[in-house]
Amino acid sequence: MNFPLKPGMLLGTATAATQIEGGDQNNSWYDWYRRGYIKDNASPETATEHLKRWREDLELMSGMGIQCCRFSVEWGRVEPEDGVFDEQAIARCREEIQAMAEQGIKPLLTLHHFSNPMWLEEKGAFAVRDNITYFLRYVHKMVESLGDLVSEYITINEPNVYAFNGYLDGSWPPGKRNPLDLARVLTNLTAAHIEAYGLIRKTRLKMGYSDTKVGFANHLCSFSPKDPKNPLHRFWASRAEELFQGNLTRAMCTGHAAFPIGRHPSIVPGRYCDFHGINYYTRSTVSGPANGAAEGVPVNSLGWEIYPQGIVEVCRKAYQLLPRPIYITENGTCGADAFRARYIAEHLEALCGSGLPVERYYHRGFCDCWEWTEGTSARFGLVHVEYPSQRRTVKPSGEFYRQVIAQGGVSEELYRQYCGVSYPTAREDAV
Repeated sequence: MNFPLKPGMLLGTATAATQIEGGDQNNSWYDWYRRGYIKDNASPETATEHLKRWREDLELMSGMGIQCCRFSVEWGRVEPEDGVFDEQAIARCREEIQAMAEQGIKPLLTLHHFSNPMWLEEKGAFAVRDNITYFLRYVHKMVESLGDLVSEYITINEPNVYAFNGYLDGSWPPGKRNPLDLARVLTNLTAAHIEAYGLIRKTRLKMGYSDTKVGFANHLCSFSPKDPKNPLHRFWASRAEELFQGNLTRAMCTGHAAFPIGRHPSIVPGRYCDFHGINYYTRSTVSGPANGAAEGVPVNSLGWEIYPQGIVEVCRKAYQLLPRPIYITENGTCGADAFRARYIAEHLEALCGSGLPVERYYHRGFCDCWEWTEGTSARFGLVHVEYPSQRRTVKPSGEFYRQVIAQGGVSEELYRQYCGVSYPTAREDAV
């Protein structure tokens, strides 16, 4: 393997406030932990103590040559009560962003990344149409407060994952299992994104800035029929793609809604993203209503298939829907660090050879962190975190990533040094 990065392509890392900051109980995920739904019973109140250690983390990032960073605001921290904003918490955000800029790291700010303040959760969160108003108030406050430092924004992270896991599967807060709730939430999230898209651009324009870029982080999976010759398998694969991501992508990008997205006054035809933010991890093999990894394919420790070609497949579909620059807002793998460098190299190679306008690649994540329902048991980081001491150590994959950035690509020598490890494989057919 030997390839250069695309001209001008920036490499960075991605994370969410709830996963790293610690020190907050006023959010839906701390409540989920309190109710006993975290695999290893690790608390997000601790996470990786980034709130205390952000200078140390930033120094590590700078030393690795990280060029851009995607991060989020913990809504419940900056607005702990309905309509009451904590100016000290906002000032701390500003301090970190300013320090990031001083290190030459370009910020990409996510406004909603799975976590709600408890006062909003108690009002029904995004299952209630009127609650969009609270989200827009928060968005406006953040852009007014940080807009001189941040020009690029993600409105909502993975609306399909938030909705399906929280309102159909029931494995995430608030733990609902109601298809009608699912449709309501997806509709309201679409409307919230569309309204926030215009609000962010308008607010920064009033502040005198014309370089605003707004998108959403879209979780896209590659869906394939288990047997491509079987029409039933092809049907189910097509339906899975359409219901999980296809119709939502179309609605949030262009305002053209179809089931399960319902009607809303704000969902009207238009263009609602300045870049495609794409989170890609895996391919799902489909033979019926259930899906998963096929037998014998390479997988990570969570059983997700490792399928680098899929990142190009999903990017191409998004670009064909609406031609926009592409930011890979999340990509990474969980498990032993031995094959992480290979995973990164193969996904970057696929992107750089695709002919698509891929401008950013954000590896998730920078350091091991609190991984939602998996707690601290699932490790995605380039930097190892030793719990409970919180000691940070750059992994071999982190050194590989540093050298890719420094060299502007992957050389044969670099690949041989870091990427020779085989992937584990799925032992059972899960579809």
